[in-house]
Amino acid sequence: MRPASRIARDALVLGGSMVRAGTTTEAIDNAIHKYIISQGAYPSCLNYMGFPKSVCTSINNVIAHGIPDARELVTGDIINIDVTVYKDGFHGDTSAMFGVGKVDSLGVELMDATRESLELAIDMCGPGVPILRIGETIESFVGPLGYSISTQLTGHGVGRSFHQNPLIYHHANEDPGEMLPGMAFTIEPILCQGVPDGIQWPDGWTIVTEDGGRSAQFEHTIVITETGVDVLTA
Repeated sequence: MRPASRIARDALVLGGSMVRAGTTTEAIDNAIHKYIISQGAYPSCLNYMGFPKSVCTSINNVIAHGIPDARELVTGDIINIDVTVYKDGFHGDTSAMFGVGKVDSLGVELMDATRESLELAIDMCGPGVPILRIGETIESFVGPLGYSISTQLTGHGVGRSFHQNPLIYHHANEDPGEMLPGMAFTIEPILCQGVPDGIQWPDGWTIVTEDGGRSAQFEHTIVITETGVDVLTA
């Protein structure tokens, strides 16, 4: 999984470097697509259950699965770029937030809190740790900050399949199971400024917040080791 995760990481850095006012998400998608192909890999999202592009680009109130298009980014936007790569029989999955020019303080705080919630969740991972601790850790951190957590979307096992068990919930839950050496999965919390409920657009993919509030997401692919955790997309 390391080659796929490394390419996904580098592709995400490339996409982030293009984030500026006037750039279209379609241009970001095209550049990332070309890079992934140049590495002898394939963008996992392309044609996955009919998804038409190589990456997801989710702007402002888009919770997830935004489809790159001709919309130009404008100053103040916040955007998530989600990249998954298939290489040598394995997938690597990662995403991050980027601000377009000067972003207001509330937007910056939302992105910072989401990144920190992911880091805290990763830090407590290790062999023998109950998987539900991920959701507990994120919710205990997020609650006092006043953000809500999307419960419609989860992290997931990843490896030879793009999405597989276990499901990784980012809110407090009672899901059974513990982390075992060799287990690989994503952690990808989505925090919202308002309600966490999402509405899917007629395109069958784009999910936006019900109240129009902004959301943010960060994601890494990790693997549990004998002694702790290895972040493959770092």
